[in-house]
Amino acid sequence: MAIDLSIRLAVSADVPKLLGLYRLLDLEAEPELPIDVAQARFRELALRPGHAIFVAESEGEIVGTFALIFVGGLSHGARDSCIVEDVCVAAEMQRTGIGRQMMDFAMAQCADDACYKLVLSSHTTRGNAHRFYESLGFRKHGHSFLIDLGGTAGGVG
Repeated sequence: MAIDLSIRLAVSADVPKLLGLYRLLDLEAEPELPIDVAQARFRELALRPGHAIFVAESEGEIVGTFALIFVGGLSHGARDSCIVEDVCVAAEMQRTGIGRQMMDFAMAQCADDACYKLVLSSHTTRGNAHRFYESLGFRKHGHSFLIDLGGTAGGVG
């Protein structure tokens, strides 16, 4: 039986719960972001066109999150592409279908916006996540490259 889930745009009051969920990503032991810095960054991102952070709620509790970042261009018929980032489901709620519902929502948002593709990146060590994304129809495509630019994210810190 699927969990009754609602998905909505995150609001500033959700930031503490978001920070807790992001710890599940194990971002190579990044330092914890102070709440006032996180709130300021959230307000900045909320104003950024094409960037949306969503939360998934069940019975009034936030149980998951993800972000969609729309990227425009002139190629591909001038249609956007979209990146899904920071997909997290509360540890005690994993393997209940919440991730699937969140990703179905993300794919529907992209289809509604006539995006030509939805992409994501996942660390090479996250085998369970890879199997999950493949079960949704995602496939490996090309190569992902990264350069560490150092400094702090978004000028924070």
